[in-house]
Amino acid sequence: MQLTFVFSIFKKEISFNMKLKIIIISCFLIIAFSSFAGAPVEIAKVTLSGYIKDKDNGEALIGAALFVNELKFGTVTNVYGFYSISLIPGKYTIKYSYIGYESNDIEIDLSKNTSINIELLPKRKDLSEVVIQAERTNENVTSNQMSTILMKMETIKKIPALMGEVDILKAIQLMPGVQSSGEGGSGFNVRGGSMDQNLILLDEATVYNASHLMGFFSVFNNDAVKELKLYKGDIPAEYGGRLASLLDIRQKDGNSKRICATGGIGTISSRLTLEGPIIKDKTSFLIAGRRSYADLFLPFAKNKDVRHNTLYFYDLNFKLNHVFNQNNRLFLSGYYGRDIIAVGKTDPFKMSWGNSTITARWNHLFSKKLFSNFSYINSIYNYGLGVESSVSGFKWTSTLKDYTLKADMGYYINPDNTVKFGASATMHTFQPGITKGLGGQSFINEMRIPASNALEYGIFASHEVAFNALFSVNYGLRYSIFQNMGKATIYNFDANYNALDSTVYSKGDIFNTYGGLEPRIGSKFILTENSSVKASYSRTMQYIHLASNSTVGTPLDIWLPSTPNIKPQKGDQFAFGYFRNFKKNMFETSIEVYYKKMHNQIDFKDHAQLLMNPQIEGELRFGKANAYGIEFLIRKQEGKFTGWIGYTYSRVKRTFKDINNGNPYSAPYERPHDISIVMSYDLTKRINVSATWVYASGAPITFPTGRFVYGNVVAPVYSDRNSFRIPDYHRLDLGLTYEGKEKPNKRYHGSLTVSVYNAYNRHNTYSISLKENPDNHTETQAWRTYLFPIIPAITYNFKF
Repeated sequence: MQLTFVFSIFKKEISFNMKLKIIIISCFLIIAFSSFAGAPVEIAKVTLSGYIKDKDNGEALIGAALFVNELKFGTVTNVYGFYSISLIPGKYTIKYSYIGYESNDIEIDLSKNTSINIELLPKRKDLSEVVIQAERTNENVTSNQMSTILMKMETIKKIPALMGEVDILKAIQLMPGVQSSGEGGSGFNVRGGSMDQNLILLDEATVYNASHLMGFFSVFNNDAVKELKLYKGDIPAEYGGRLASLLDIRQKDGNSKRICATGGIGTISSRLTLEGPIIKDKTSFLIAGRRSYADLFLPFAKNKDVRHNTLYFYDLNFKLNHVFNQNNRLFLSGYYGRDIIAVGKTDPFKMSWGNSTITARWNHLFSKKLFSNFSYINSIYNYGLGVESSVSGFKWTSTLKDYTLKADMGYYINPDNTVKFGASATMHTFQPGITKGLGGQSFINEMRIPASNALEYGIFASHEVAFNALFSVNYGLRYSIFQNMGKATIYNFDANYNALDSTVYSKGDIFNTYGGLEPRIGSKFILTENSSVKASYSRTMQYIHLASNSTVGTPLDIWLPSTPNIKPQKGDQFAFGYFRNFKKNMFETSIEVYYKKMHNQIDFKDHAQLLMNPQIEGELRFGKANAYGIEFLIRKQEGKFTGWIGYTYSRVKRTFKDINNGNPYSAPYERPHDISIVMSYDLTKRINVSATWVYASGAPITFPTGRFVYGNVVAPVYSDRNSFRIPDYHRLDLGLTYEGKEKPNKRYHGSLTVSVYNAYNRHNTYSISLKENPDNHTETQAWRTYLFPIIPAITYNFKF
């Protein structure tokens, strides 16, 4: 019923909003223009299409390449492994290939529309190599896209990990332009953007909090993930809602050939994944579970106060997919995860948080050229805390829910023209907080922060066109709308952010609307066979925002919608890059520069009250930000010795009228210099050693520079906001992996991984607190806290 109502509102908006009509017409004019591109020769062409999969497990290969030898061009598969290419009828030799797989050459007499599904066999001799390259060996040079990071799970599993727990979010923090939000944390900042400006998708579903154990681990089980792609800029037109980046994570489809299992037993957690066919080559499943078990050892702690505490997380992933026929496929996937913390034996303080997602997708081929995907998506994030006591017991909960319908189309006109278009509608439900007493004797009364609802729509069209062998462009247009919907209570504030009164809107009332154009364009010019230059521009808009006073994020952060008091954030990013490969693509290098201008940025007044505050909008302050930087990357992709070196220089300045006397100040996550060195070496076919060294400038911080006494009160005098920095950060991690013997017809395979986090015991500053010197009350001392000394870990991984 809710989704039906969403689309009825959407239909009404189209009928009465002439501006939207104009935008929709403009989008489809793009498609019409694209359809005429190459029209004089289109009549004589026929289409070759199909799917490219892994022969061992039936997994679709994303970005696998098809190359027509006679014509010296080709195409690549989409995220579902589908390809389509139109050719003049004739005899061709087609090469199907994918990194880490044996290529497959076939000869075909193409006289009519033809479907060919290909299965590629993994290269057995490459099992022990680290592969961190893109879809093709020179994809970084030839692709229209720039500012993207594609990482395979084979790469990530080789990187030394905190407590032996492989973490895909920590892996992307090692790439240029991506910075960690804090020591050991899974949060990240991209090109001057805050944490909430990253859109994280798991099979298209939004993950609002991607952290376990207060941010030290991510919610993504590496055994269930196929691959991930991070867009630092040049975000495709089909995506919107965030300013900084898009992290697109795809789960495995499940082995369609045979039943198999993968798992691991580690220092902090264990995991198990089962997958296999229900109907061979037609229906398959995947189910994965993971749980930490630090809580199992707490009863043996020396400190008696710790023995009765609880601390653990768990998560579950599942996926089903069914092939009806060549034209229809159905996918159903989901995730559920939870963190549980309880402190104390009597009347324990408890805190829990977690995500759940459901994604149902239907792939349909309207023709050999027109690929479609229809999705229903549900995402829920909730958290709570409380004390179990009959007198002072209470429970506080907060929830954010999304319900989304999407339709995406891909029209493969010819090898030089591809059009994508579609639309989406989302209903957001925000419940910032409900507090109520527990037990009949509790003195705490029930309190509710007014809930709110919002509708978000998007329509897009994009066109990728190659004008010749050297120059190509990918341009697109997105139009988004955001509407606040009752029942809701909106407070009205004066110039000093004091609440004057409030307005109550009835259920179903649309009382505020935002919207705007979000153009995107990227271009590529080939200089030589091994080098190219690229440029891009993108505008993005963000309608929901994270209220947090922490740079690393906490489970209790509050998501707020745009309202009459909170305008949507807007960002414009310009980027330019030079890409060059050396020694037959063995070495890949790139230099990218960017400039980003952001409007309606959000910060908070000093000592802002965020929790259980119905007038939280009065705590917010609004301004603008500018970010710029340069990123260098060199990586070696083949041979026994592989790895990469990345360096980023970046700055991000904020200007708020009501903060820092209106003067610009550094964003709390600005780290001008950031270096990552990742190396891996195969000592033998069964032994691999790896090392990671990272360095980053210290994060900005505000310190008192003096103090004054007024009566009996001693008050500090603070510096300009974020005018000091904590000490610089650096750390060395080491790893060693020992693989079991590979034998013919042996299904079971095991490996042992030993890692050392912070190998030279660097005491990196996590936080700084100020305390009065007990021996001299006129003196203030700074106390530095660090989290991790040397941490060894061991993990046993297996598959069969």
